[in-house]
Amino acid sequence: MPLTRSLDDATVVITGASSGIGAATAYALARRGADVVLAARTEEALHRVAEHCRKLGGRALVVPTDVTDPEAVRRLAAQAVAEFGRIDAWINNAAVTAVGLFDEIPVTEFRRVVAVNLLGTAYGTKAALRWLDAAGGGVLVNNASVLAEVAMPYQSAYNATKHGIRGLADTVRQELRVTGRNHISLCTVLPATVDTPFFRHAANHSRRELTPPPPVYPPEVVAETIVRLLRRPRREAYAGGAARLVGLQWRLAPALVERVLGWYTARTQFGPGRRLGAAGNVFAPDAAAEPTGGWHGRRRQLVRMTAFGLAAGTAVGTVAAISRRARTGHR
Repeated sequence: MPLTRSLDDATVVITGASSGIGAATAYALARRGADVVLAARTEEALHRVAEHCRKLGGRALVVPTDVTDPEAVRRLAAQAVAEFGRIDAWINNAAVTAVGLFDEIPVTEFRRVVAVNLLGTAYGTKAALRWLDAAGGGVLVNNASVLAEVAMPYQSAYNATKHGIRGLADTVRQELRVTGRNHISLCTVLPATVDTPFFRHAANHSRRELTPPPPVYPPEVVAETIVRLLRRPRREAYAGGAARLVGLQWRLAPALVERVLGWYTARTQFGPGRRLGAAGNVFAPDAAAEPTGGWHGRRRQLVRMTAFGLAAGTAVGTVAAISRRARTGHR
């Protein structure tokens, strides 16, 4: 079920709203006249996002929130309702990551990634359901990444949480259906690599410079996908053509694509520089949050060439594997 109100009369809560996809989504909604409730740990950055939203024509409320605290998330929902009277949509977007081999990532960091990404989404979902029901219906969107469907090396904690977010959404969606709460829609968005500060702010135990595996899409691609889900909800939506392509290939030939994608991302998510281990923003927010990571424009030509090579190579490999199985009679 779509929003019970048009976007220009809707109240939307966004977690992880201080930069990247969260900020881009806030801007996209503000342009359409929505009231946005902005949540993240970095209050100064939230106020900058809120100011820009107001210039675009929307109203904005800043609520500094650590999504790992369920009581803080409940307060976020309560403040949104106190300010705007209701909640029509909720977007769970907050995320952090720790990069490195699984056996080298500190347990404390692994636990924190799970707390922010998976438990933060669970707490947000629980808080949202009550108020969406009270408003007569609405839409809940979980940002799960294409890594909810596929996997890449050096991202064990992130992969695990994103798979968990997808499973959580599938289960809650079933429960809404069997309990007759069809007026609430729960959607999962699966973006490809996005130009945000995410890689710059990651906890890094690889001892190498982190770079996003291309192709890299601007955050506005994901923001517009989320806006479309609010208007016409569906259970899942990819953001970026590469996400759809890789997801399809993974389903067709999972073992082969697991090997190819592992080889590809192991070589493209690291730059030539060296970096000592650092906890990034896993435990503490950055003093200043940027809207983008600066990757998209600088690597545009590399993106085109690499994306084409990856797509063509994997597609050929997939077809070859399927043909081989058909000839040998393996299923």
